[in-house]
Amino acid sequence: MENDLINITVEDQEGTVRDLEIPTDISLSLMEVLKASEYDILATCGGMALCATCHIQVLDDFELPEPGDDEADMLDTLHNAQSDSRLSCQIRITPALQGMRIKIIGAE
Repeated sequence: MENDLINITVEDQEGTVRDLEIPTDISLSLMEVLKASEYDILATCGGMALCATCHIQVLDDFELPEPGDDEADMLDTLHNAQSDSRLSCQIRITPALQGMRIKIIGAE
């Protein structure tokens, strides 16, 4: 069963670190998984890359595809965005995320 799971490490806004095991066959965004796992993610726009309340930091130089235009435009408006900032609503759950570590930034 272990091969059917994606393991992601999540640090919340309070600094608590927890490992998530996500089924590989799930068709959700990272934001949806974080909300379902009861993390404090507002996701005001519902995953449309319009509000940045699902802002995360991708740790350890983990390689993800470049953000799309909408996501990049929204990240450009954030005063606290860094080169490793992403919107969790724009990251689809795939086996390529295995071992990723993130920190939830959220709305600030």
